Amino acid sequence: MTEQRWLSPQELSAWKKFIAVVELLPGALDSQLQRDAELTHFEYFTLAMLSEAPERTLRMTALSAVTNSTLPRLSHVASRLEQRGYLRRSPCPEDRRATNASLTEAGWEKVVHTAPGHVDTVIANVIDPLTPTEVESLGFLMGKMLAKLDPENKFRARDADTEEQ
Repeated sequence: MTEQRWLSPQELSAWKKFIAVVELLPGALDSQLQRDAELTHFEYFTLAMLSEAPERTLRMTALSAVTNSTLPRLSHVASRLEQRGYLRRSPCPEDRRATNASLTEAGWEKVVHTAPGHVDTVIANVIDPLTPTEVESLGFLMGKMLAKLDPENKFRARDADTEEQ
């Protein structure tokens, strides 16, 4: 029987800080987006992923992968975004069994209008507390974790720089 490994004091300290950021950052992002754009972070993230897609369209299964969402959760959010005129669902022309989600013009305008405030919140809470060297280190460290957590890069968060490391 192997002995259980526990976190060292240094590892435990790092873990607690990491978990605190994981728990606190979504609330900061949600608060700003709710206040300024009447969107949840997940709604904004969904629209943003569509805004970056070719022709601002993705199959629901692909959108589910890049937003790390289940199809039922994404479908529920897509319904809300459709009702607000930001998203349109339609049968996929290549595979009628699949459904595409497309960003409408109103959805594109919402992303364009919302992005500056969101970026300001990210800068204030994540980038500004760090030096440029620390930002580079953060990218490197997150890339290493993502290589383990998302080896297929379904979330599309790793870039070529982190792929090599």
